[in-house]
Amino acid sequence: MAKKMDWLYHTSGWLIIVGGLNWGLVGLFGFNLVDWLFGSGSFVSAAVYTLVGIAAVIYAWYKFKGE
Repeated sequence: MAKKMDWLYHTSGWLIIVGGLNWGLVGLFGFNLVDWLFGSGSFVSAAVYTLVGIAAVIYAWYKFKGE
């Protein structure tokens, strides 16, 4: 993997961790941390979910591409 793209790979990994922890809280306790912090249905919540989704695609791309 090119050194200049390391930040994208690592940032994607951290966003996936945040998303996974949030889904774990939802599954175990019915508590959505993102909605609690930013308000259910807010623009910021939607932005966080969108960033986590994009991060998953980027991370998967790097993993399946073999870099």
